[in-house]
Amino acid sequence: MSHLETKNKKPQVRIEIMDTTLRDGEQTSGVTFIPHEKLQIARLLLEELNVDRVEIASARVSDGEMDSAKYICRWAKRRGYLNRVEILGFVDDGKSLDWIEAVGGCVINLLAKGSLRHCKEQLKKSPEEHLADILRNIKMAHERGFDVNIYLEDWSNGMKDSPEYVFMLMDELKESGVKRFMLPDTLGILNPLQVIEYFRKMRKRYPDIHFDFHAHNDYDLAVSNVLAAVLSGAKGLHTSINGLGERAGNAPLASVQAILKDHFNAKTSIREGKLNAVSHLVESYSGIAIPPNKPIVGSSVFTQVAGIHADGDNKNNLYYNDLLPERFGRKREYALGKASGKANIRKNLEELGLELSDEAMRKVTARIIELGDKKELVTQEDLPYIISDVLKHNTIDEKVRLVSYMVSTAYGLKPVASILLEVNGVVYEENATGDGQFDAFVRAIRHIYKQKLGRKFPWLSNYSVTIPPGGRTDALVQTSIEWIFNERTFRTHALDADQTEAAIKATIKLLNLIEPTFNTTM
Repeated sequence: MSHLETKNKKPQVRIEIMDTTLRDGEQTSGVTFIPHEKLQIARLLLEELNVDRVEIASARVSDGEMDSAKYICRWAKRRGYLNRVEILGFVDDGKSLDWIEAVGGCVINLLAKGSLRHCKEQLKKSPEEHLADILRNIKMAHERGFDVNIYLEDWSNGMKDSPEYVFMLMDELKESGVKRFMLPDTLGILNPLQVIEYFRKMRKRYPDIHFDFHAHNDYDLAVSNVLAAVLSGAKGLHTSINGLGERAGNAPLASVQAILKDHFNAKTSIREGKLNAVSHLVESYSGIAIPPNKPIVGSSVFTQVAGIHADGDNKNNLYYNDLLPERFGRKREYALGKASGKANIRKNLEELGLELSDEAMRKVTARIIELGDKKELVTQEDLPYIISDVLKHNTIDEKVRLVSYMVSTAYGLKPVASILLEVNGVVYEENATGDGQFDAFVRAIRHIYKQKLGRKFPWLSNYSVTIPPGGRTDALVQTSIEWIFNERTFRTHALDADQTEAAIKATIKLLNLIEPTFNTTM
């Protein structure tokens, strides 16, 4: 490494991660984890993701909460993790301590009031009275062998409206043996500039104290505020999986981890390759879906849609950034749709081990664009079926061509089809009604063949609609039709996003297959 690189390289800061999915995350509206789910999530957080600490419960909430906490503490003690398991407790003269002791815990996150307004209006106590209560509960906790961290609830409003109250608490508590002071933006009111201002004031007055920051996302600023806190000297951060939490949620662990590493050269204990799997397990247990565009863990965030991007990736990875999907146990994908170019399709073909000629690629590309105009996404699994559908019949001399058609249906009326059909260069028009849209279409074709061309028309003997194996129900259906004509059986297939259109395409293929029969008999 050169002298210049050494000089410009930022020193690596160690940031402690406390995950609160099982406590604050469970305060998401409609979310309740049953005991075995909480145990599984705790195990994954501590053993797989390797977060430094987990907050698993609030004391005295319910019997179910107690059962969950017992399971987790019992498991954590066996594994040597018990000092990394934390439970929210209250200034209640030891009642929370009794509860935490009963479940087997040894760390209390004591909830104190961090703003004068909360102290006076919620507790109906003076600052001096509340301080005395806090100190008494801290002493009781230490006498029982507990580690004590303390939340200054509503700290953000405290710094905004009553900083002298915050500093009074800190002056009296800094020598009380509290291990970590946890500064929450309880109502999610802060912006990054305010976080920097308030945090730097705290750090200047209390340089030797370990401060955590607990963000809420009410203004969609949780991640930005977390990073502002790190920039200002925070030693620990509170996150949750998928950003679960009260109201708009907390700072999502995956996003925080990526930005800490890539933008701040910060060191954490997190194993990035496990983030995606844990996020999707929590999605399943919580019932809260991960948005497709959610950074790091969303289903579409490592999917290139525009063909120009795939082309750039083929040319020295021009559209890559530091968020390589492999970091997070994922892989890059190339979407197939109306924005796809040949580069996207070639990338998918490479994954499948397939090669196509330029002419075949042109036809397949045109077909994918056609499908993309109707539906959002065609998957890699659909691609072999599209190729087969397009190329299997490309040698047919298209003597019969559907120039235009319209099928419609209305409540209480029979479906109607209007078509323009070109046969050997001559265009015929016909209308018909039927028992369904496809039936109306076939009747219109039959009228042209029988009444205007004087020809026999094939007999439809079987009709089925399936989803191609491995495909997506919202992308493609495959229609297979069996016909009998001149004592021979013909089978035609077609793919489309729309069932009726797939059947129509299969019918036109059949008419081209039998057209030579008419030419030889005339």
